[in-house]
Amino acid sequence: MRVLLIEDSPRLSEYVSRGLRRAGFAVDVALDGEEGQFLADSGEHDVIVLDRLLPGKDGMAILRALRERGSDVHVLMLTAKDTVEDRVAGLQEGADDYLIKPFAFEELLARVQALARRAYGVKKNVLAIGPLAIDLTQRTAARDGELLALRPREYALLEYLALRAGELVTRTDIERHIYDEQAEPMSNVVDSAICSLRKLVDAPGADSLITTRRGQGYVFGIPET
Repeated sequence: MRVLLIEDSPRLSEYVSRGLRRAGFAVDVALDGEEGQFLADSGEHDVIVLDRLLPGKDGMAILRALRERGSDVHVLMLTAKDTVEDRVAGLQEGADDYLIKPFAFEELLARVQALARRAYGVKKNVLAIGPLAIDLTQRTAARDGELLALRPREYALLEYLALRAGELVTRTDIERHIYDEQAEPMSNVVDSAICSLRKLVDAPGADSLITTRRGQGYVFGIPET
């Protein structure tokens, strides 16, 4: 999952982005409103974490511009303003959730995870696909009840494929949603990641849950007979 963090405090931005990356998210960061608007307009993010008060262009203006051009990206608004009127104003402009500063990172992470699931039309916390059970809250996966030893990037790839189960997922999709500017992917990194993930999720002797469509991408799910 790819998150855009628009926050003008370098210290808070570093703290939040580092935590999100450790949790397996790809993260883009903007420290002012103008850069934030530019990155938000790319349309490549699953969730935007948006500070309300920003230099250059404030968060409300960014949110308004996104909704006016028809973007339905999920937005978590951060603000030091804690009045009911301020929260209502943000929600009326199209924010999906609101978090008051100061906040615990664990709460921010839980809210980002919930918005990311909602971006793919998923409300339940556990996805069951064949022998796999993927816990979107705990960010773990088990095959036939046995927990898999997944590193954060491996889990992020599995989660993304599972949320799009049955759909064709291109290499470009994976690069955009799994890798950020600190880990620019090389030409074969996606193929290598898919190969490693197959070894972890596929049961011995069974057909792979990840089908390669040569020249197109991958489809995740129980193979058709």
